[in-house]
Amino acid sequence: MNRPRRLRTSPAMRGMVSENSVAARQLVLPAFVADGIDEARPISSMPGVVQHTMDGIKRAATECAEAGLAGIMLFGVPKPEDKDATGSQALAEDGILNRAIREVRAEVGDSLLVMSDVCLDEFTDHGHCGVLDPDGVVNNDVTVLLYAEMARQHAENGAHVVAPSGMMDSQVQAIREQLDDADHTDVAIMAYGAKYASAFYGPFREAVGSSLQGDRKTYQQDPANSREALREVFADIEQGADIVMVKPALPYLDILRQVRDAVDIPVAAYNVSGEYSMVEAAAANGWLDRDRTIDESLLAIRRAGADIILSYWALEWAQRQR
Repeated sequence: MNRPRRLRTSPAMRGMVSENSVAARQLVLPAFVADGIDEARPISSMPGVVQHTMDGIKRAATECAEAGLAGIMLFGVPKPEDKDATGSQALAEDGILNRAIREVRAEVGDSLLVMSDVCLDEFTDHGHCGVLDPDGVVNNDVTVLLYAEMARQHAENGAHVVAPSGMMDSQVQAIREQLDDADHTDVAIMAYGAKYASAFYGPFREAVGSSLQGDRKTYQQDPANSREALREVFADIEQGADIVMVKPALPYLDILRQVRDAVDIPVAAYNVSGEYSMVEAAAANGWLDRDRTIDESLLAIRRAGADIILSYWALEWAQRQR
């Protein structure tokens, strides 16, 4: 008679037959660096996460390297008065994100992958991911040109990986061509292949000081659709993506599994702010065992097929394993 419980009788037995695991080398820490602050600024909707100073982001990157993480994903937060309709600070050599990439890369060298968000939403006064036409619609083609230049600057400043997150058509192709033309052929592109118009991004908007009014449903994907996600992913790969991402992670594990089964390149998943904040709130109220829930969340994302996980728990989790 088959007795599955025989394989669960002890920690050693369970460890021997365990099918999936999480390792620090698979984790990336998303981190925010803000201009014009002289001490870390807490993010109220994401307990334990802050907007870093420049010195703070360098310390965080060093800790990530020491903990064995794969990388750190940098998001720049400009001064509110520096935002404008075209997000010009995203392309300023002395802008917060360009400076952060440069200083973090100088700090960690090749011991940690320096990854950069390629998008304009943090830098625009309207909060959208690109330049708006007079009728208020994001102009895809103009925005893509800005993304390509932004990615080139990130590469010049030391980014190992650029991550276009704006969901503009043909953004990956434009970025790959720009990088190659500038002799940055070794800089990888992690494409947000399946990025949904999700309610789970709410706390992130506070984290980057977003000015968005309305939504991004005209360029992010409809949560009702799965076949569309695969079309987007295949298009990104054809255009030159080295890694494709599913975002959010936990509410879209079915999409993550479909993508993993369909492609032969690394697949990432972003364990987003809303997923983080829900667990933190429940744990603070004593409704969940915090560490076990974090462990289970990351393991579920791995089990669904992610090779790489971006998570605000990445550094803490890795340090806890040591």
